[in-house]
Amino acid sequence: MMSSSPPERPNSPVFAPGALGPLALRNRIVKCGTNEGMARKGLVTERLVDWHRAFAEGGVAMTTLAYCAVSPEGRTFRDQVWMRKEASPGLADFAEAIHRAGARASIQLGHAGWFANPRATREKPLGPSRQFSMHAQAFSRAMTAADFGRLEHAFADAARLAVQCGFDAIEVHLGHGYLLSQFLSPYNNRRRDEYGGSLENRARFPRRVLAAVREAIGRDVALYPKLNMDDGFDGGLTLEEGVQVARWLEQDGTVDAIQLTGGHTTRTPMYLLRGDVPLRDMIADERDPIRRLGLRVFAPRMLKPYAFQEAFFLPQALEFRRAVRLPLMLLGGVTRLETMEHALEAGFDFVAVGRPLIHDPDWVRKLAAGETTSSPCTHCNRCIVEMERGGTRCVLDDPVATA
Repeated sequence: MMSSSPPERPNSPVFAPGALGPLALRNRIVKCGTNEGMARKGLVTERLVDWHRAFAEGGVAMTTLAYCAVSPEGRTFRDQVWMRKEASPGLADFAEAIHRAGARASIQLGHAGWFANPRATREKPLGPSRQFSMHAQAFSRAMTAADFGRLEHAFADAARLAVQCGFDAIEVHLGHGYLLSQFLSPYNNRRRDEYGGSLENRARFPRRVLAAVREAIGRDVALYPKLNMDDGFDGGLTLEEGVQVARWLEQDGTVDAIQLTGGHTTRTPMYLLRGDVPLRDMIADERDPIRRLGLRVFAPRMLKPYAFQEAFFLPQALEFRRAVRLPLMLLGGVTRLETMEHALEAGFDFVAVGRPLIHDPDWVRKLAAGETTSSPCTHCNRCIVEMERGGTRCVLDDPVATA
């Protein structure tokens, strides 16, 4: 049974209820998926549940269990949650805890494809095409007809399992250079069959997956993709192409909304974050000597910095707002109540927030109570490094971490 909603700030549409497909959400703020680093042996832990429970108790409408692989070879970290029967008890505990705190539970399903970690999976990565991945330090193999069928079923089965465990919404990862995003991107997709070449062909497999997931979960559960608007580099998915993909998804009738994002994990990782590049911490934290050397040599060029700007994805997102009628979630640098109100006035239905909530899980309650109007997050991005040091957390209030 859900608890009562947090107090509403008078006259602010941010704290008005909203509809995400069949779901009624208590306000318009969603905790987006941010890798937590708190799973163990591919299973949800009590610590991971507690981390998300804090966001729910702090007032978000929905929190997202980040990156759960639909198959074991789709992982980027050894301990990452992957969807199978053994994961059910922890997943059910997660959904129940979030519901008891008054929020909705979403789960992000994905497959890393080309940059899956072979040290974690003990398998060769696969992707749209054969391609060398610096991240995986291996060549991927091009997917076969059998792979297409197997992974389509894997996404559907993973979504079905999540619903059985009590999740209210399914987020399918079509962004950041993960497998389905790789099919959309001409940088990764060099196929010459019906899954490569034209944008229509490149979008074929992602659309198949979304259709299979919808069929598996029915219409009583919300379904939305985390979709790249663009990859952020020449030779990747363009904004014009991203808009067209959104139009097709609307025409397909498979999704209830779209969460808009951008950037490619292996080419433009800071494009989707903005702010400081914590390279020194990343190098210090890397235990593999070969990968550490790679970071020293290649990371300064790969990790191109992008200055932080409030709502940095808004200009691109407005192109999508003009193109489709589907509900849209604005993501990227939303740190002020004023920004959220402006986004809703511009026609967006929800805002998706990460770092301000990592800094203060109680932030939404404080906004609603009028205790604050903005987040003190400095966009140092050291929370990312902390993921591999035991779990994602903000270091700003930790005298040891900031020393």
